[in-house]
Amino acid sequence: MNVVVVESPAKAKTINKYLGSDYTVLASYGHIRDLPSKDGSVEPDNDFAMTWEVDAKSSKRISDIVDAMKGADRLILATDPDREGEAISWHVLEVLNKKKAVKGMTVQRVTFNAITKASVLEAMANPRDIDMELVEAYLARRALDYLVGFTLSPVLWRKLPGSRSAGRVQSVCLRLIVEREMEIERFKTQEYWSVEADVSAGADPFTARLVKHEGKKLTKFDLGNEGSALAARAAVEKAVFKISGVEKKPGKRSPAPPFTTSTLQQEASRKLGFSAQRTMQAAQKLYEGIDIGGETVGLITYMRTDGVSVGPEGIAEARDVIGNVYGKDYVPETPRYYKVKAKNAQEAHEAIRPTSLHRNPGSLRLEPDLGRLYELIWKRMIASQMESARIERTTVDIESHDGQTGLRATGQVVLFPGYLTVYEEGRDDDGDEDSARLPLIEDGAAAKVIEARADQHFTEPPPRYSEASLVKKMEELGIGRPSTYASVLTVLRDREYVKMEKNRFIPEDKGRLVTAFLEQFFRRYVEYDFTASLEEQLDLVSDGKLDWKQFLRDFWKEFHAAVGEIAELRVTNVLDALNEALGPHIFPDKGDGSNPRLCPTCGSGQLSLKVGKFGAFIGCSNYPECRFTRQLATAEGEGEAESADRDLGINPETGRSVWLKNGRFGPYVEEPPAAESGDKPKRSSLPKGWLPAAVDLEKALRLLSLPREVGQHPDDGKTITAGLGRFGPFVLHDGTYANLENPEDVFDIGLNRAVALLADKRAGGGRPQRGQAAALAELGNHPEDGKPVRVLSGRFGPYIKHGDTNANVPKGADPAALTLDEAVVLLAERVAKGGGKKPAKKAAAKKAPAKATAKAKAADGAAPAKKPAAKKPAAKKAAAPKKAAAKPKA
Repeated sequence: MNVVVVESPAKAKTINKYLGSDYTVLASYGHIRDLPSKDGSVEPDNDFAMTWEVDAKSSKRISDIVDAMKGADRLILATDPDREGEAISWHVLEVLNKKKAVKGMTVQRVTFNAITKASVLEAMANPRDIDMELVEAYLARRALDYLVGFTLSPVLWRKLPGSRSAGRVQSVCLRLIVEREMEIERFKTQEYWSVEADVSAGADPFTARLVKHEGKKLTKFDLGNEGSALAARAAVEKAVFKISGVEKKPGKRSPAPPFTTSTLQQEASRKLGFSAQRTMQAAQKLYEGIDIGGETVGLITYMRTDGVSVGPEGIAEARDVIGNVYGKDYVPETPRYYKVKAKNAQEAHEAIRPTSLHRNPGSLRLEPDLGRLYELIWKRMIASQMESARIERTTVDIESHDGQTGLRATGQVVLFPGYLTVYEEGRDDDGDEDSARLPLIEDGAAAKVIEARADQHFTEPPPRYSEASLVKKMEELGIGRPSTYASVLTVLRDREYVKMEKNRFIPEDKGRLVTAFLEQFFRRYVEYDFTASLEEQLDLVSDGKLDWKQFLRDFWKEFHAAVGEIAELRVTNVLDALNEALGPHIFPDKGDGSNPRLCPTCGSGQLSLKVGKFGAFIGCSNYPECRFTRQLATAEGEGEAESADRDLGINPETGRSVWLKNGRFGPYVEEPPAAESGDKPKRSSLPKGWLPAAVDLEKALRLLSLPREVGQHPDDGKTITAGLGRFGPFVLHDGTYANLENPEDVFDIGLNRAVALLADKRAGGGRPQRGQAAALAELGNHPEDGKPVRVLSGRFGPYIKHGDTNANVPKGADPAALTLDEAVVLLAERVAKGGGKKPAKKAAAKKAPAKATAKAKAADGAAPAKKPAAKKPAAKKAAAPKKAAAKPKA
């Protein structure tokens, strides 16, 4: 009997089918132990001894493996073919040895790059020992990341409250994002103009741009204003042109290599809009296997790799598929072989490719994410072995007869598409400027300008990083490893150091603070070259050329000394350095020559960065006399935040002051209680969208009046209230909350609309969806089934709703003036056209009991019936005898 340990249960099930009844395949479910998240798990003073901990779930997995090994002859460790997979096998063996479960049993390590029967059986026939050099590289990396995180993070917490953590790769990645944002902020836009013309030279018109004006070659900024641009356009319009040169250059475009982890993440981001994490989750499922015809089959090779090479069988299959599907002309004479160009590339695995290219994406029924990613991988692999595209680049020069004005047109013609038939690599920019198609043009031909245009442009700053461009940059710099990119970017978002807008990274102020702190006091450890050099040394460890503990000793000696120096600094020293570093961001120049640090409240104090229990903020140097504070930075276009203690005026009803303040959860208004009353102050947070600068006494009093009573519900007479809560504005009735779209609705919502919203909430069984239609009118109950008929405001205009039937309000009609009879007719017309359901006939109402009738009359305003005189209780009837139990069988 043989026991095989893999990482995931999906793999275990598939591989067990391949190997048969002589094998028991069990899953470790990834790593079975880790360093505890507490100080002391790595001991530098004890030659970097590491304390490992097995969690409860992993203990159960280990017990299952131990039980399976009883009576077995061989243990086969078949975890993933990378450094992490090697480490998992080592961990499993270490734990089993401690439990004395191995007992001289044969232990073997096997790896396979794809979960197919052929790959698995071949791996089983070629076992090896655990690669301890890879394990030591893992241990060095794990200890290094632990020491940086658990040494640096406490310094951040003490010196910069509100910060969450710092990490070796995470902090450098954050620095890239912050520096790009600073570059954008420093960028000064410059105006420039261009002149283009539609030209005809005996064939179809084409577009050419002005490259020569007044006998001089134009540069980008030579036409710097509208006047010069219009003068240049006039020169083009009055000149007489001829074709002065036609140059054609044949060229080739070669395909990109098949995917690595990094390039897969980049292309999935560009073409599919996937995050790195989403890409890796889909790739993992494709690798582990999909059910095809009752059999689980791995569709792609291992997805964590830096390699671009493909085995001979993969290349041969690709050439065969290309010939059969696209024709012989698309198969190059010799196969294409690719080499890694990325800095610090590691682990000589194959590129990511389909396990069988004969499985065309169109023939598989996969989940949407899996199908789209598989198609991307299939096309990239096929294209990588196809013939180059043959193109012809054409440049046409057009010159005036006096030689003073010149135009140029560029374009290209695809003579043979080659690999472009299948796939073209995505771009982060706007594409190829020379991709325009040009007609056949003869040199020396007369040219005529049909129309000329002068267009204004402005230079633009470099774009913010997308996931694709950030991963590409990290790979270029040699920072981190492709297998870690997804988790690093996820941590930055989870720590709220960055946010995403339009799929681009924008640093939060918290992230800027951490980066500024590290650059001021730990600059060496966030330098790109230093971080890349650590990766190079870790690669030397995995190659057996550097002792892993010596590597840690060298790093720890200097790092520990640097941390010790910072620990001695006072918080005021840290704040002074950060004030200087972040000055342009938190105190931007106002453009009027005034001091940007001057306190707007007292007019004499200087604003500076301060830290409190909940993080950093801006405060006045005259504190506590001046209590001005604001958040670190305000959102673009919102203006400056207000003082935390602004007196808004006196409440005329109570005679007490009302204040605008700023607390842990944002700005709020407050009215203190009466002296010596012992009551708590009345408070209300500002609703979303309300700017502190726009809050006055009237608005504050409206907020403090909440919750307000809307009225009594017609069904039960219980009060409906409107207010502001944790999740925004709402109406409340008998424990049911219904959300309002607009905070202003809290102050003026009427009873009818409140009842309708509550009814929708109860009917929906959950929170209303964002963008839910607002009720414009309650028309009454439908005469056939008694269900309410309402006029709602929808995405495409007002409409009538009754049960499951919706009917549009006629164009031009006033929805507020619509009557119930008119609505019933429109609903019937809608049902007749096949939309909605015909209302069921209303069941005859049962005769209501006297009590209910009296209540109904009272609700309608009629005087309730007099209570009848109390009667004497009737004599109790004798209890009816219980039904006899069934007789027991004899």
